Amino acid sequence: MAGVSGCIKYSMFIFNFLFWLCGIVILGIAIWIRVSKDGQEILSSADSGTYPYVAVNILIAVGAIIMILGFLGCCGAVKESRCMLLLFFIFLLLILLLQVAAGILGAAFKSESQSILNETLYKNVNLLSSTSEDAKAFQEAVTEFQEEFKCCGLVNGAADWGNNFLQNYKSCECPSLTDSSCTSYRGKIVYKEPCISFIEELVAKNLIIVIGIAFGLAIIETLGLVFSMVLYCQIGNK
Repeated sequence: MAGVSGCIKYSMFIFNFLFWLCGIVILGIAIWIRVSKDGQEILSSADSGTYPYVAVNILIAVGAIIMILGFLGCCGAVKESRCMLLLFFIFLLLILLLQVAAGILGAAFKSESQSILNETLYKNVNLLSSTSEDAKAFQEAVTEFQEEFKCCGLVNGAADWGNNFLQNYKSCECPSLTDSSCTSYRGKIVYKEPCISFIEELVAKNLIIVIGIAFGLAIIETLGLVFSMVLYCQIGNK
């Protein structure tokens, strides 16, 4: 009867050890965002209710699941446990199928997600002119974005800031009116372009990165499925 291939066994162990480490990193970052002061500011800046918290909670769940899968794969390979390897195969297959389904849905509703983003940005314009404490974190995030991307306001330009303009114009101050990208508003020279176009471009670029990562993960997950099933069969034939 054939024995268990040492190459497959230790490849499976290394693969799942790295998988387990990825789970720890994802879980650690998600927990940090959930409990730290800076993370709370990031979550509250969007002013979108519980949705940012739901996203972080999903990340925590994903990190925990990846850790469990990595543990099952490592132990299953080292101990040559068919039960653990089968559980690993089933759970990884389910994740891969969910990932494929999410990709199909994401492609199908791409235009709809774009309109949701625009709707959210238009809704949050009022936060720039607000004087409430809740709006301050969002305003700080926008000023940083303005400074980095050379834009002003969210949708309508500098006018979005309302009475808060003079307190925040420095982040979107433009060098000279001779520059075609500059305009004058309330006696200050600021960038003409609102930040909505830059945000949309940034989201589109990040979406391509996410798709690339998802594709890479799908390949790694497929290799994990192949390794686990080959090892499972070899243990059964031993």
